Amino acid sequence: MNDTAPATPLRVGLVGYGLAGSVFHAPLVSATEGLVLDTVVTSDPGRAAQVREAHPDVRIAGSAAELWDRGRSPALDLVVIASPNKTHVPLATAALTAGVPVVVDKPLAATAAEARELAGLSDRTGTFLSVFQNRRWDNDFLTLRRLLADGELGDVQRFESRFERWRPQLKGGWRESGAPEEIGGLLYDLGSHVVDQALVLFGPAVRVYAEADVRRPGAEADDDTFIAVTHASGVRSHLYVSATTAQLGPRFRVLGSRAGYVKYGLDPQEGALRDGLRPGDPDRTWGEEPEHLWGLLGSGESPLTGGGLPVPTVPGDYPAYYAAVAAALRGGGPPPVTALEAAQCLDVLEAARKSSRDGATVEL
Repeated sequence: MNDTAPATPLRVGLVGYGLAGSVFHAPLVSATEGLVLDTVVTSDPGRAAQVREAHPDVRIAGSAAELWDRGRSPALDLVVIASPNKTHVPLATAALTAGVPVVVDKPLAATAAEARELAGLSDRTGTFLSVFQNRRWDNDFLTLRRLLADGELGDVQRFESRFERWRPQLKGGWRESGAPEEIGGLLYDLGSHVVDQALVLFGPAVRVYAEADVRRPGAEADDDTFIAVTHASGVRSHLYVSATTAQLGPRFRVLGSRAGYVKYGLDPQEGALRDGLRPGDPDRTWGEEPEHLWGLLGSGESPLTGGGLPVPTVPGDYPAYYAAVAAALRGGGPPPVTALEAAQCLDVLEAARKSSRDGATVEL
C-alpha cells in the first residue's frame, strides 16, 4: 500500500451560476487542491451553456434536490449555495438535514435568529456549515491585520471602511428589489463584508447607528448606506457602502494613537476572476498589486501631501478559504467562517436597519 498516494478529491456541488457561482465559487473550487467541481445546479439554459463551456466535465442538475440524493452516497462531499439570498436558509436547511456539508454565500440568512437556527442544526446533525466571507482574504484586510498584530498603529481609535462604487444606472434583478423576502440592497450585500471585517478586527459591537438611503431614480432598495458601530473594545467603526459615489474615498482609513494607515483601491482578485484569470497561473503571483497602490502609514500629514511611508500590500488570498474548507472536511477541524460569526454580523445589520428606520441608535 502506498501511504503517500494523494487522497481522492472531495466532490463539490454548486447551486447557482450567477455572479457568485460563476465568478467566485466555481473557479475557486476548481483551483483548490483536494476539491473537484462535480455538479452545478441551474435551470437557466443560457447559464447551463456557460457551465459546459467553462467546465466541460461538470454535470448539470435542474434542482438542488438532486444534490441531496447524491449526497447520501459517496458522490458528493460538499454543496455550495450561491443562489439568490432568499433561498439560502431553505437550501442550507435541506442540505444539513440530509447530512451534506455545506458552504453558504453571504448573507447566510435574513436574520440572526435564522443564522443561529442553522448553527444549531449543524451541531445536532454533526454536519459541516460555513459561510463564504471571502473579503477576510482581501489584500488590504490581510495587510491591516498584520499592522495591528505588529502594533504599528498603537491603540486604534477609529476604523473607516468604504466599499463604494459609481453605478448611477440600475442593473435590475433581485439585488435591487425592495421586496423584504429578497433580502436585497447594499446593507445586506456589501454591508455583510464591511461589518464582518470590522467585527473580526475589533470585536463585538455594543451600539449601532445607521443611515440607509435610496438615491437612484427607480431604485427600491438601499444603495447609499452608512453604519456607525461602537465596539466593546472602544473602537468606533465608520462603514460606508454605496453605488452612488461619484468620487471614491479610501478603502481603509485607520487611525491609532501612534499612526494611521490609509489605503485606496479594491483588492484585485474579483477583477482577475471576472477577467478569466485563475489562481495557480504559473505566469503571475495571485493577489498581488503594483507598488503604486500600496497604502501609506504615518502621522501628522495627509498621504496626498507626502505624509506616510508605503506599506507593501500582502497578496490577497481567496483560495485560502476553500483550502481551509477542504482541510476541515478531511481533518474534522473548524470551518474558516462559522454560522455563529455570521449571526453576530447579522445582529449588526438588523440593528442598522432598525436604526435607519427609526432614526435612533440601537443598543445590542
